[in-house]
Amino acid sequence: MKPILIAAIVMIVLGALALGYDYTYTTQETVLQIGPITAVAEKQHTVAFPAILGWLLIVAGVGTLVVNALSKKN
Repeated sequence: MKPILIAAIVMIVLGALALGYDYTYTTQETVLQIGPITAVAEKQHTVAFPAILGWLLIVAGVGTLVVNALSKKN
């Protein structure tokens, strides 16, 4: 398989993953501390990849496939 085709497929797959994947992580924050006693709260934070990034990757991958297919016809 040509490297251009592999790159196009990778771009499409990464674009689809960026659209459907959110990264979630948990942090602990000290809410109250009185002497040796502490109260800790866990907070979850979600980071979403920008949708435009996913769509740009998909469009670039499809565009690369189309240009590659059209160049083979000539």
